[in-house]
Amino acid sequence: MKKAYLILSNNTVFEGYKIGADTESTGEVVFTTGMTGYLETLTDPSYAGQIVVQTFPLIGNYGVISEDFEGKCAVKGYIVRTLCDTPSNFRSQYALDKFLKEHNVCGICGIDTRRLTKIIREQGVMNGMISDTKTPDMKAIESYKVGNAVAQVSSDRVCEYAPEGEEKYRVALIDYGAKKSIIRCLQKRGCRVTAFPHNVSAEEILGTNPDGIMLSNGPGDPQENVYEIEQIKKILGKRPLFGICLGHQLTALAAGGTTVKLKYGHHGANQPVTEVGKGRTYVTSQNHGYAVVAKSLKGIGEEIFVNANDKSSEGMSYKELSAFTVQFHPEANGGPHDTEFLFDRFIALMEEKKNA
Repeated sequence: MKKAYLILSNNTVFEGYKIGADTESTGEVVFTTGMTGYLETLTDPSYAGQIVVQTFPLIGNYGVISEDFEGKCAVKGYIVRTLCDTPSNFRSQYALDKFLKEHNVCGICGIDTRRLTKIIREQGVMNGMISDTKTPDMKAIESYKVGNAVAQVSSDRVCEYAPEGEEKYRVALIDYGAKKSIIRCLQKRGCRVTAFPHNVSAEEILGTNPDGIMLSNGPGDPQENVYEIEQIKKILGKRPLFGICLGHQLTALAAGGTTVKLKYGHHGANQPVTEVGKGRTYVTSQNHGYAVVAKSLKGIGEEIFVNANDKSSEGMSYKELSAFTVQFHPEANGGPHDTEFLFDRFIALMEEKKNA
């Protein structure tokens, strides 16, 4: 195998072997703690612009299954301790290395991912480069910034998805990099879903007269999405609204709140989240580097979920606007389905509005 190097912006160098595409790549290095679900991770558009580190040591053992893909593969690079090149699974179609090559994703294996994860956890998210040399252009690494991420992964056309069984509701979904599982969770609850590109206008959305509006997950700094935030301002209060991940952050900004970048973010399928006032804690799937500052929404929204580890905000309710949002992924493929009941809450909001 060809030698490769991971160089971090703090000048730490890891030596390993090249996997995937025979290219070099610079990105924001983040770690994810999922023991399974590497296919969902690689096809989650929320990772756009980032080099992903898998903390679980063996990756690729069940191969590649296209049915499990969540969306566009947008990662900038991929880092694993050991890449399995002989997958064993009755659903497997081919090996993971072939997937990386087909999507032009370069990666590195054979490095100490535990040490790398500790560096990111203690020093915070930092830029890095998967390189063929130990001495790349450090200025290029240090200056890298994830930008224009939503436009890279959002669909460029309107798409419609029929419900499973009888049609009960019509939902307009704004696609900031939506995972397919969000659409599936709505379909199985009798929703006809119309997915719009990220740059859709509020007027176009409301002109379709939907029963509810869904704001999807997506990548990057939420504050960069100025146009999208302005459209949400026009939508809020007009229809029942449910936001996930980036949709949660954009709704907070549209309501007058603020967001902050986390030290190393939440990436993985084992994040504990406590429901405020009820004392119950759920295990959730998450993938984000920014958080809503709940106190910035005092008098506007009510915090409904908090992260049990770092106490960052995980959910907001805007009762007067018939809207609620969560930072985690209740559709959670792959990961726990503990909070999928939130889609039922969204259905209840639409039903209440219909009967009003």
